[in-house]
Amino acid sequence: MPLSIRPEVDLPFTALELYELEVTPPRIDFAQVVAETSNAVRAGKVADAAPARALYRRFGTDPTRVRPSSEALLRRVRRGDPLPRINSLVDVANVMSLRLQIPVGLYDLDRVEGNELVMRLGAPGEGYTGIGKEHVNVEGRLCVADASGPCGNPSADSARTQITTQTERAAWIFFLPVGEDALDETAELVTRYGRGLFRVL
Repeated sequence: MPLSIRPEVDLPFTALELYELEVTPPRIDFAQVVAETSNAVRAGKVADAAPARALYRRFGTDPTRVRPSSEALLRRVRRGDPLPRINSLVDVANVMSLRLQIPVGLYDLDRVEGNELVMRLGAPGEGYTGIGKEHVNVEGRLCVADASGPCGNPSADSARTQITTQTERAAWIFFLPVGEDALDETAELVTRYGRGLFRVL
């Protein structure tokens, strides 16, 4: 069955369903894209971080204490650290998130429980094991959940549904709306480096 994404909060967003993916370890030929993006950051030629920070404040989260993933990447590159290289699809997502300054969530659809992702606020006590983190608390925070509970938020996704080189289908969520130019650029990079197809949800 095709994926559906249901918002329980008033949140404009853009979501994609990716399929026929061939996710690989970090690709050598993507290094030039990473370098160009890092140079754009240092030259101040990426989008403003303010909309993502406003998104956090709107849902009661202080973005100086819990940063949007897009801003965390921005601050990392600005201080001279390299952009993380994870795998071919996550690397594309990080580049687009950095350029647009919009948090991106990625979820392996063969690890997602059910055919629906819900965007909602976390219930009391809710959280999950994050990627490279012991525990991510989402109580009262914007999160993405499947039939088993929360699996991501605009700061950190869960280990349970993370993208690996075994991923063939994935959901991609921009936590703010994006325009046609950004979608075209995303499609080009996913097709070239993730070797996959996508549809806009």
